[in-house]
Amino acid sequence: MADKVNKTNAAAGWPMLKGEYKTGNPDACVAVVTCGSHLDDDALIEAGAAISGSCKTENLGIEKLVSHIISNPNIRFLIISGAEVKGHITGEAIIMLHQNGIEKNRIVGAKGAIPYIENLSEDAVKRFMEQIECIDMINVEDIDEIAEKIKECAAKDPGAFPADPLVQNVKEKAADSGDDDSEEEGGPKGTAFGASVEEISSLTMITRLKSVDRKMAEIGDYHKFQAGFQAGKAEGFVIGFVLVIVLAAIVGMIVAFG
Repeated sequence: MADKVNKTNAAAGWPMLKGEYKTGNPDACVAVVTCGSHLDDDALIEAGAAISGSCKTENLGIEKLVSHIISNPNIRFLIISGAEVKGHITGEAIIMLHQNGIEKNRIVGAKGAIPYIENLSEDAVKRFMEQIECIDMINVEDIDEIAEKIKECAAKDPGAFPADPLVQNVKEKAADSGDDDSEEEGGPKGTAFGASVEEISSLTMITRLKSVDRKMAEIGDYHKFQAGFQAGKAEGFVIGFVLVIVLAAIVGMIVAFG
């Protein structure tokens, strides 16, 4: 299919940013992100993906992902697979970014601890929203199933997005932080979206406290229901008991005067 549709060149040196990924044919139309799972990227590349790798954080990790996609107009599908990342909820954040964009640098609708985007322009986010179709396979780790979806997307390749590669300057947070974006954003030498480690910790704690509040409210509602249910049972028992006594008295009177 690829030789029958329009293709273009990716940006020079694509992909330009460090990360945990493998690359294949830059003319391929599918990118795969495996969120918090470390799946067999080689197998997914062999199935036809242009790039495949994990993405653990909902700020710098997503910025890198978006940058790699919009700097290669041939990529028209993004398969979001693998286990969701606890706390960061990265897979959902990617979908929310694609659906809703950002407002005041925050991904609209994302529920993760720090879903802030600072290295992508509004044009870059808009381009991401327009260039690709998101395929939600969050929590799917079956390589064969993901590979089948890659082939399905490749079979309907619409050709390159009709615009030049868009390159973004995504700033690395630590000079020698390696390929794991999680260290760059939360490690002792790094920062995330321009915030200090202490600020990140505060935001994460706030998010967790809100989660605890929600769970406490759910528990409270459950206990209220149980209390009401038990009270209803007791009330029903008393009413039934009284009715039995009344009926017994009536029957006794009928027998006595019969």
